[in-house]
Amino acid sequence: MKENSLAAITSDSLAQKVKILGSEEVDLSLNVNNISHSLKLEPRVTLLDALREKLGLMGTKKACDRGECGACTILVNGRRINSCMTLAVMHIGAEITTIEGLAEDGKLHPMQTAFITHDAFQCGYCTSGQIVSAVGMILEEVPKSEAEIREKMSGNLCRCGAYPNIIAAIRNVLEEMEDAAI
Repeated sequence: MKENSLAAITSDSLAQKVKILGSEEVDLSLNVNNISHSLKLEPRVTLLDALREKLGLMGTKKACDRGECGACTILVNGRRINSCMTLAVMHIGAEITTIEGLAEDGKLHPMQTAFITHDAFQCGYCTSGQIVSAVGMILEEVPKSEAEIREKMSGNLCRCGAYPNIIAAIRNVLEEMEDAAI
């Protein structure tokens, strides 16, 4: 291929994408917990690092940094993702919800309350990821059995072994949802 052949196929859109792949900081806007944030970030910054280091949202935990433990679970457009495994620049225009965004008007989300009621944590490090994942699981599709809850929560690890209490908290919220619907 000729050296200048790229210029012939480069559009303005492609040029913008190529610039984003560079190492210099880019301006972007993220909608986190219903607040728009203007940031200047290197394109290689993960969404987890942007949340913690640039926005000061420390509830989303950094643990394995490989997408294996679920401590960094957040919601993007209502779906669960591991924020350590995605770049911040990929979520411009998306609705991002962290553990801090679940409470409304100073009132804890029912899942947060259930985790407290059922003592569904020990050291607490995985708790925010567990709670956000449980909320996302219900938003995606309400589980119909304890086995299904366990399967759908399997991406969130708890080193302390609080699984029975985590399952009890989730079941409690599901039971309250059923009561409210009847």
